[in-house]
Amino acid sequence: MRILITADPELPVPPKLYGGIERIVDVLVTGLQSLGHTVGLVAHHQSTSKADRLFSWRGQRSQSKFDTFQNVMTLWSAVQEFKPDVVHSFSRIFYMLPILRSPIPKIMSYQRRPSDHTVRLASQIAGKSLTFTGCSDHICQIGSKAGGTWQTIYNCVDLAKYTFQPKVSPDAPLVFLSRIERIKGAHTAIAIAKKTDKKLIIAGNYSDTGEEGKYWREQIEPNLDNRQIKYIGSINDEQKNNLLGQALAMVVPIEWEEPFGIVFAEALACGTPVISCPRGALPEIIRQEIDGYLIETIDEAKRAIHNISQIDRHNCRQRVEHKFSTSTVIKQYEQVYDTLQGEH
Repeated sequence: MRILITADPELPVPPKLYGGIERIVDVLVTGLQSLGHTVGLVAHHQSTSKADRLFSWRGQRSQSKFDTFQNVMTLWSAVQEFKPDVVHSFSRIFYMLPILRSPIPKIMSYQRRPSDHTVRLASQIAGKSLTFTGCSDHICQIGSKAGGTWQTIYNCVDLAKYTFQPKVSPDAPLVFLSRIERIKGAHTAIAIAKKTDKKLIIAGNYSDTGEEGKYWREQIEPNLDNRQIKYIGSINDEQKNNLLGQALAMVVPIEWEEPFGIVFAEALACGTPVISCPRGALPEIIRQEIDGYLIETIDEAKRAIHNISQIDRHNCRQRVEHKFSTSTVIKQYEQVYDTLQGEH
């Protein structure tokens, strides 16, 4: 089968540091190739993914109207040249506008909250040639209200990049790993660390400007003492593996409806329990008292950390192997392609 995959134009595939969707696209490319498929990729011009054919977006800004028009033309040209059996978009659905009425089977995969208007319009134009996937039941439940055929296919983790650590010392640090903004809850992670007298290592990027900059300067930076609360900046895959593997738990107490959050699965892949909040897709990822704890208050987090030794780190790893591994997810996408091919 000839499969043409698209990624957002802002980041290369795979990403140099952060970029969960781009990372998933890269493992999907190689995984589908290993199953005998020919895979084309439309992505950022600095992408190094081993796709059989790489097409570079002309525009690099998803929110720019001019760049959007440029990228509509890029995808149209790629389809004409590559002649795919299936087009699979992880980028903006608007880029597929010229081919929506085409009988070519199309998949639109959402890693964030979908727009009701966009889903409804695309479904009406494309009909049965378009199928939607969401990275969680949470996303699919939102999207399906606007119409179309939806299927949950979770985000995946390349288990080869994450070393299972069956045991850590009782005085191992807590880890916060995510973008440092209010909705990710770094300030709450700090409060939890202080309440439990545990060390906390914070990793992730932050902004100097706007509300995020104010949040960093007022609620995070004053608490950094390089002893109990330490910030280590942005980290690469190797550093992430080491950081998560040495953690007593990963604490990311979110304040928003998280679509999925690959970092939660990455922590479990290392055997590291997760402490977060029961919002968005988190109840689909974390089984209460098996893979970690979903908490509502700092006192609940304190009890969770007190009981963290009761979490079997083997169960955390097996959760990813069974539910969020690349092999599992790639097979699910392949089944969607086969179904669409059979209908056309």
